[in-house]
Amino acid sequence: MRILITGGAGFLGSHLCERLIGQGHAVVCLDNFITGRPENIAHLMGHERFSFLKYNVCDYLHVDGPLDAVMHFASPASPQDYLEYPIATLKVGALGTHKALGLAKAKQSRFLLASTSEVYGDPLVNPQPESYWGNVNPISPRGVYDEAKRFAEAMTMAYHRYHGLDTRIVRIFNTYGSRMRPNDGRVVSNFIVQALQGKPLTVFGEGLQTRSFCYVDDLVSGIVALLMVESDKSVGQRTDRTEFLSKQTADRPESMHDPVNIGNPRELTVMDIASLVLSLTGSRSVIQHEPLPVDDPKVRRPDIRRAKALLGWEPRVPLEEGLKKTIEYFRKVLV
Repeated sequence: MRILITGGAGFLGSHLCERLIGQGHAVVCLDNFITGRPENIAHLMGHERFSFLKYNVCDYLHVDGPLDAVMHFASPASPQDYLEYPIATLKVGALGTHKALGLAKAKQSRFLLASTSEVYGDPLVNPQPESYWGNVNPISPRGVYDEAKRFAEAMTMAYHRYHGLDTRIVRIFNTYGSRMRPNDGRVVSNFIVQALQGKPLTVFGEGLQTRSFCYVDDLVSGIVALLMVESDKSVGQRTDRTEFLSKQTADRPESMHDPVNIGNPRELTVMDIASLVLSLTGSRSVIQHEPLPVDDPKVRRPDIRRAKALLGWEPRVPLEEGLKKTIEYFRKVLV
């Protein structure tokens, strides 16, 4: 396959580029380096099946040659980033998704949207199944990311239903691993960097809010499995729109076109994570409590029954093993 990945120089995008090239596919990586980094893809430059375009996906989007799939991963993805770039976050969720979908339609290719567990907001249901509509404050500071992704999902499903486009939506839960930026503001990277530098670990509130962390290799395996799973035969072959729409609105609890949670269902408090990082790093850093950010979710845990049924996927890397690998990565980059 020849696959375009927007945001391909980011944390997740670069791992996807690497995995897909390793599987024999050709990858076109597109990024404007707002939060992506050239060093994430430096080792792929010059590879015969890898090409790079520095470009903003919100602009007119054209790629020469055929494409078998478009994977839309361009977006600021940590609270620190989307609070710094609120309008860019909304634009890439709306305009960027529209441009990427238009390209997929023009190329008659499969489309995969990187959505997020943030569409569930501060959930009143735990764990969160894909059928849960969420509890989102659209006008809060972090609402720019939540609503950008919710709109992107709606746009993706509209293209699927109206144009018959073969689409996939992955709702990504907290992920960690190599190539996270040391200052990206995420829980795991923050704690590891602070611990290695002997600084206090910043815990917001009492640290009793819960999170579920998936190692990046596991997450990428789930995303690739969703991209590759075979599509409904009706997609791209309809002749009657009414018949097509009736098929698409039928009860399809495990359709590859509906959103799929990919994440690790092991749920820990933020204090648990802080204690584990201190233990694994051997750091003598203390824990420092700060006020909770606005609309900080109290719980976050994926219901992955759909991923298991549809993809045969579940995470395999234990948290402790993944954290050890991530700590070693940061030991090297912080030198």
